[in-house]
Amino acid sequence: MPSPSPATHLTRPRLIALLDGMRARRVAVVGDAMLDVYLQGDVERISPEAPVPVVRVRERKFALGGAANVAQNVAAAGASGTLVAVVGDDGGGARLRAMLRDIGSDDAALITVSRPTTTKTRLVARSQQVVRFDEEDDHDLAGADVDRLVGALDEVLDSADALVLEDYNKGVLVAAVIARAIARAQARAIPIVVDPKFRNFFAYRGATIFKPNRRELESALGAAVQLDDAGALPATLERLGARHLLLTLGERGMALVSPDGQVQRIPTTAREVYDVVGAGDTVTAYLATALAAGATAIEAAVVANFAAGVEVGKLGAAVVTPEEIVAAYDAHATEG
Repeated sequence: MPSPSPATHLTRPRLIALLDGMRARRVAVVGDAMLDVYLQGDVERISPEAPVPVVRVRERKFALGGAANVAQNVAAAGASGTLVAVVGDDGGGARLRAMLRDIGSDDAALITVSRPTTTKTRLVARSQQVVRFDEEDDHDLAGADVDRLVGALDEVLDSADALVLEDYNKGVLVAAVIARAIARAQARAIPIVVDPKFRNFFAYRGATIFKPNRRELESALGAAVQLDDAGALPATLERLGARHLLLTLGERGMALVSPDGQVQRIPTTAREVYDVVGAGDTVTAYLATALAAGATAIEAAVVANFAAGVEVGKLGAAVVTPEEIVAAYDAHATEG
């Protein structure tokens, strides 16, 4: 049976209403913030020192990554995104703070700790990534650093309309932070969106939408996920203890598993895939912001799916605007 059109679950007036509603919402984003650096240049020769290309760097660009990119996409949606994370007392941390302020996002909940700001530097030549350098300390936060982070989290959640837990396994989302965040969000009855990684994969019971990709889910389960097995995904949802499981499947779109055991497939709307970097962050941001605006889980998934379809057509971790989502919806409706 063919998958239904993504627009089947969401009319255009409802889409517009949700996008308009996002502008008055506040989303707390808790997790691993990163600074992405892009060095772009040309390869003209091979090094005489070793059999490696010599890249003459002609341009240096900076971008927000990880949880910071989620906060950036929340801001692009017109909502207010506050990032609760850690940075180092270094140039990368200062730049990340400044970039957040530039997009209108508060940096007051960023905690400075004695570790480097997680920085990923990509060297690109002739539109091809040559190498990536990662500067990071991914040990779990502990002691006073956790206490300071929880204090910032409590303050932000007091006025939040949704919570995002964005885990890149860089040490921020330790068990104590996860438990406190979920408990506070549940007490205020606000939606919780989780983008997990391998550590603490089963520690997010109580999430509204748990959003792994297929590789992450299979790694955590230690087995292949059989999408055509009617009972496999509902059983996984029960084990996770979340209300909904949204499994992202790349070019195959998404699968939303609901508490009643129903599995709804949402095909991709991407017209051209140029770069998948940051697509997951975009999905997470729009899921949370749509839920904060009153969307159902399937409506939020469809909005996020259109946002992802736009994002993968851009270079690097890019933002997606409501206007681009409407244009993608209209283009899909015309083609359908």
